[in-house]
Amino acid sequence: MNKPRVTHITPALFGEQGVFGGAERYSLELARSMAKVVPTSLVAFGDVPKRFTTSEGLKVRVLGPAWRVRGQAFNRLHPGIVRAVAGADVVHCHQPRMLASEMCALLARATGRRAFASDLGAGGWSFSSRLNTDGWFHGHLHISEYSRQVAGHAKRAGAGVIYGGVDTELFAPDPNVRREPLVVFVGRLMPHKGVDVLIDALPAGMNLELIGRPYHERFFADLKRLAAGKRVTFRPDCTDFDIVRAYRRAACVVLPSLYRDRYGNESKVPELLGQTLIEGMACGAPGICTAVASLPEVVADGRTGFVVPPNDAAALREKLRFLRDNESAVCELGAAGRARVLEHFTWSTTVTRCLEAYASY
Repeated sequence: MNKPRVTHITPALFGEQGVFGGAERYSLELARSMAKVVPTSLVAFGDVPKRFTTSEGLKVRVLGPAWRVRGQAFNRLHPGIVRAVAGADVVHCHQPRMLASEMCALLARATGRRAFASDLGAGGWSFSSRLNTDGWFHGHLHISEYSRQVAGHAKRAGAGVIYGGVDTELFAPDPNVRREPLVVFVGRLMPHKGVDVLIDALPAGMNLELIGRPYHERFFADLKRLAAGKRVTFRPDCTDFDIVRAYRRAACVVLPSLYRDRYGNESKVPELLGQTLIEGMACGAPGICTAVASLPEVVADGRTGFVVPPNDAAALREKLRFLRDNESAVCELGAAGRARVLEHFTWSTTVTRCLEAYASY
């Protein structure tokens, strides 16, 4: 397939209507990078219709006002998807377990186009609530090997792994910025993220910046109680540039996600990729993660950072102390982490994997 016209379908745009999740960022950044190579559009849903073109040539259209399927804010449908599919050779649906994605897959098949799906970790009411709709898509492009495994697609034809990336020019180290005894966490402040374990593990002599909004009132109150007397700063409102500056100063970026949180709740699929680890490593900060879900696919234990058991504050504290006391190790692990991102986790590489899949599956 030579220079296919690609349309990405996503529930919402990153930053639109209070949306600040990794899933929305993923679809937008992938589409922006793909627009540099082939004609690319991005279609999202909202309350107000909108059209614009990015500097990369990506044509963005927000369909609205879009119907909320069973009242679900991020599961929307609009008749404009008919035209969106008609204008493409390939339709790439982000969040396959949503009604709009399934309708696009059916429209694509009915009109001789190809439909692909990437699961970014969310869903809503759809036909998949009652039957298996995997076969409606020509291919499933997973963002990690873990994602492919939990979907039951390990041996499925047309199920590949494309991973994800970062803007390695924006997310990059600055030789003029000195590393500090600083631990950085970026993400939603939710129980399954394990931020409480991170606060407990914080050793003396280190600062912790928690960049992200609280989404769980009881958990946020517990975090503030645990942080009392420790050098912990909550930063709920940060721009990308604020986050980059934090990564550049940090001795490490930590993602301590859990299968079982402090309240006994279980998250069967807590992390499909671990985007913030990739961002921090791109900025030259060593990564520390738990041995949970996809995270060990990102951090190479002992080479670009450390992988520790989940819910184990003592093990995490040991690694933080090591980085606090070994500035040279911070530099070495950070440089190796940056090299790993450049080799495996760039958007241009992800685009290449997508285009190969579009042509093959």
